[in-house]
Amino acid sequence: MTAPSLKHWLQTSALATVLSLGCAAAIAQSEASSIKRIDPSNFNITEDEISDIRSQMQAAVDGNHIAGALILVGNDDGIGMLESVGTQGPEDDTPVDAQTIFRIYSMTKPVVSVAAMSLVEDGLLSVEDPVSKYIPEFGSLEIIDNETGEITPAENTMTVEHLLTHKSGIVQGIFAGGTKLGELYSEAVNTDGSMSNAELAAAIGNLPMLFEPGTAWHYGHSTDVLGAVLEVAAGQPLDEILNERIFEPLNMDETTFYVPSEKSSRIAQPIHGAMADYTIERPQLSGGGGLNSTTEDYIRFANMLLNDGEYRGSRILDKETLDWMREERLTPEVSREYFFYGNRGGWSMGFHLQPVPGHDGSSFGWRGIGGTLFLVDQENDMFMLYMEQKRGGPRGAPFDNNIAQRVVYEAIAD
Repeated sequence: MTAPSLKHWLQTSALATVLSLGCAAAIAQSEASSIKRIDPSNFNITEDEISDIRSQMQAAVDGNHIAGALILVGNDDGIGMLESVGTQGPEDDTPVDAQTIFRIYSMTKPVVSVAAMSLVEDGLLSVEDPVSKYIPEFGSLEIIDNETGEITPAENTMTVEHLLTHKSGIVQGIFAGGTKLGELYSEAVNTDGSMSNAELAAAIGNLPMLFEPGTAWHYGHSTDVLGAVLEVAAGQPLDEILNERIFEPLNMDETTFYVPSEKSSRIAQPIHGAMADYTIERPQLSGGGGLNSTTEDYIRFANMLLNDGEYRGSRILDKETLDWMREERLTPEVSREYFFYGNRGGWSMGFHLQPVPGHDGSSFGWRGIGGTLFLVDQENDMFMLYMEQKRGGPRGAPFDNNIAQRVVYEAIAD
């Protein structure tokens, strides 16, 4: 049937009315705000506790640690706590709100990891695939002894799963300072966004790894390389992959690698430390830390994870895939020498597994180096977000993402 005849048939069929109403309802639902307020008692949080949390946040603003911040707790029923203090920047009188745009840095990693597993579901990728299948430079892996500088051929093959779990042996200059490998990264890998994903991955593939893939955990450029792998596997740039598989279905239309100049007035700015200007487009679409987002948008992603891969009728991942992603990957034979949290918590295929204070279960999520945090806790049927922008500055802030997580759980447990 041709397009004109199909249109005519729809217009003349009684079924057209039903379809039109259904489509309109679906569009209205997808475009509705992700913030529906419900009583905080749904999370066992009292108004006094909210007031105390807000006062601590305000103290961080008054003490010149941050310009502003936002915290929320919600679930599929709605948002039980949403508090914001301060402004979007040190020279900006605009209050922080759910439309403020934050550099979420490493909170990009779970998004890209979910996209990777979406490709796995579609048969375009396997977690068992060698990275060299997509990035040939990883075909002749070498391992460096950071104490002696000796470089030897690798015995293990690096796989996509190693990228997802940070067990690849790939590091990052900022986390390898003072070492021979750190020097090699500084010489070969540009971190200013001037390299495309493919160029950055190729440069890293030509460097030695810190350890045999699969034997230890180390934070670094693994998810940046994963982004390059996805581009080859899907035959699309990373931003198109994320738009098609996550952002458009969830209506996350303000989560982007680069911010249009007309939205620049909504970008949060730090008091301390320099942050990249993401209104200037560069070749790299960093899967490890390049996204900007709003609270309104990221709620949708967190809610989808809490709801086993689905949000308001849009399924991003099958529940079984998400369950697989959340399994512990720091098994006893994997070294935790470089793990940020020692023997506490763990790591899955894309998420930090965080122990929940006072509970047997655990939450999963991650944070950004600019001060942001999200976590999903299915046992307590909640997700939380904390948004601020800070790089450095004086120590002893009365509120930050670590304190945010602690006080929320203290309130829930009371």
